[in-house]
Amino acid sequence: MKLKSVVKLLVFVSMCCGCATNPFTGKQTMALVSNDQLFPVSFQQYNDFLKEHKVVEGTEDAKRIEQVGKRIAKAAERYLNANGYIGYLKDYKWEYHLVDDKTVNAWCMPGGKIVFYTGILPVAKTDAGIAAIMGHEVAHALANHGQQRMSAAYIQQGIALAGNVAITDEQSRDLFNEYYGVGSNVGAMLPFSRSHEAEADRIGIVLMAIAGYDPAVAPELWKRMETVSPSSTPEILSTHPATSSRISNLTALVPNARAEAKKFGVTSFSN
Repeated sequence: MKLKSVVKLLVFVSMCCGCATNPFTGKQTMALVSNDQLFPVSFQQYNDFLKEHKVVEGTEDAKRIEQVGKRIAKAAERYLNANGYIGYLKDYKWEYHLVDDKTVNAWCMPGGKIVFYTGILPVAKTDAGIAAIMGHEVAHALANHGQQRMSAAYIQQGIALAGNVAITDEQSRDLFNEYYGVGSNVGAMLPFSRSHEAEADRIGIVLMAIAGYDPAVAPELWKRMETVSPSSTPEILSTHPATSSRISNLTALVPNARAEAKKFGVTSFSN
């Protein structure tokens, strides 16, 4: 079987074997690994991470992370229920932990397991700043971005394997591996990741608004982030959109986020 035919077959089989619906766009997404498989692994990895790192407990900052996290989770539930996705979060096991680490980062694993590093708190500044970060990270989990990235990686690896099997000439196979490795990353995997980041921004700013936090804080947060963690990587080679693009896009999304919040009776916001 020729390489082109093998590639088409792999992509076709992958799309038939597993898909899920993104509750925020209504579109079908790749799901070669189900959440039934993914969540238990995620929960175990989260527990292992907490055992290996210094978790901050009982402080005002730790309480803020939990309080904001609960409001974002409640906002997500309200939004999903209102849009016909009742029970979507039934398998989520929300946890919110602050970890003593200077890294300017936060993340949410599949199934609702959240970590904030103390290093990002000076950038967040306020509860609304925390909510902007929290909304974005939670959005990744709600839209099953981890599941999609794993699925895309399986397809990428499958095509690479197919190429190495189909191409018998060693020199041609070496050229295929060289160009496919660069091409699939720059032309597919990195744009895929950037699209997830942009989608998480769109979802996250709505969640923070429904939770009662001023969505206008989101672009301001990224202005501070640009000062603290400037990136010299060209956008085309990055997993994330350029910070200037994010600031511009988030600024444009503020009116829509407020309009969405109004549907839930939220018309005043804390910042």
